[in-house]
Amino acid sequence: MDKNHDQSMTASAGTVSAATALSRVLGLVREQVVAYFFGAGMLTDSFVAAFRIPNLLRDLFAEGALSSAFVPVFKDKLVRQGSREAFYLANLTISSLIVIVGCVVALGIILSPVFVYISAKGFTADPVKFGLTVKLTRLMFVYLLLVSVSAVFMGMLNSHRRFGVPALSPALFNIGMILTPGLLYEHFNPPIYTLAFGVLVGGLGQLVFQIPSLWHIGYRFRFVLNFADEGIRRIARLISPMILGLSASRINILVNTLLASLLIEGALSYLNFAYRLMHFPLGVFAVALGTVILPRVSEEVARDQTERLAGTFHEAIGLTMFLVIPSAFYLAGFGEDLVRLIFQRGAFGPEATAQTGRALLFYSFGLVGFAGVRVAAPIYYALGDARRPMNYSIISVVLNVVLNFAFIPLLGFAGLAAATSAAGLINFLLLSINLRKKIDGIRYFSLILHILKMILAALAAYLIVSSVNLMVLIERVDLIGKALVVAIQIAVMGGIYLLMLWLMRVEEVKKILLLLRRKK
Repeated sequence: MDKNHDQSMTASAGTVSAATALSRVLGLVREQVVAYFFGAGMLTDSFVAAFRIPNLLRDLFAEGALSSAFVPVFKDKLVRQGSREAFYLANLTISSLIVIVGCVVALGIILSPVFVYISAKGFTADPVKFGLTVKLTRLMFVYLLLVSVSAVFMGMLNSHRRFGVPALSPALFNIGMILTPGLLYEHFNPPIYTLAFGVLVGGLGQLVFQIPSLWHIGYRFRFVLNFADEGIRRIARLISPMILGLSASRINILVNTLLASLLIEGALSYLNFAYRLMHFPLGVFAVALGTVILPRVSEEVARDQTERLAGTFHEAIGLTMFLVIPSAFYLAGFGEDLVRLIFQRGAFGPEATAQTGRALLFYSFGLVGFAGVRVAAPIYYALGDARRPMNYSIISVVLNVVLNFAFIPLLGFAGLAAATSAAGLINFLLLSINLRKKIDGIRYFSLILHILKMILAALAAYLIVSSVNLMVLIERVDLIGKALVVAIQIAVMGGIYLLMLWLMRVEEVKKILLLLRRKK
């Protein structure tokens, strides 16, 4: 693969990472707001369970299956037939979504009690908690339609190599959820309704924010339906196995929610807060690369440049592991310090910090797997193969459910996090190993050696930093002291990690340095 291609992917991923980082920081602020106002108890459990239902459907109709199926077909139209035909396909897709997802939203509102009963049966022991969860679910179902249309907008802009605005748009969602509790807390009883309204406000902002950029590339929406259109049928052929595969993983999340609802009070909240922290590096690094790689690989396939695919996979996996491996070691070793800094205030006390840190420890092991899936799966989709990722997803979900029942007796609610992590690693391994059946030239031995160097460097960095008790050295337990502890841990770990990789001649360090020089 040529140097310009390498630098282009690194630079594009850097743009998306920077925009996504801002959104993720706002996401953490959002979780701080939730922790401060509502803690980790009944109200937060109800909101988490209620939002999980439309949020899981979002992965099927929006940012998961739909986006992955739409981009390859849209990009192919753009390359082979031009903007006019590509925009017509976008209009067909959005119009179809308005009809189909609109019906799903209406059914969801009607059937919310059934969904809550299935996903959080443990709440039935408390009629007030169950009723509140149903009302919150009904209110937030409209978000599904907003985010589905927004996902098509993101796919269109990414296909035109405009990555910044789509990556920033989730920031509007987080801003909506940050502002509403502070502004409306006194006006609702119970005040947890303010978060539900924040979901709707944020979803609308996420959609509207992208419209000026779409206008700039020449797109104009027109409602038009034609389910027999060749492009729509191609999307349907791709999306069907994706939905089946994602449905399996979403069913697993519902099983986790159900099991957590039967465990200790606050278990669902602890797992949710820990998952959000784990998702920060996942969103900033892996999702950014996955966002860049899908239109890139789709274009290479459309132009019959299949000889580049192995190089694209190597580069994307290398950059992903370079970033997420040290993140995983940090979250595993110092996660409780991070939870204490970000969440421990207001209604969120030391017990909640300890329990959330415990869940984060077990989620961190799976970060490599979750990130790898984000990069490997889009290559299958770009090649028109959604069936293999579906099969591997189903296998990992079955394993996850089995491990849930094996780990809960040993680890309590944290066993749910451990099982999820193990399943994520298996899914990534299956996708990576079997990718050689789709493309030639993948060098597995050198890739494993490359990753082992990163693991050794991250382990050494963690052991060196953990040998020093920073809390004793700093002698402060206030917010500034907590922030200093976390900042020193990250800075020193990062410095040692980069130094060791530079000494081992790992090429990702050179790429980052080259990119920084170009920015200067």
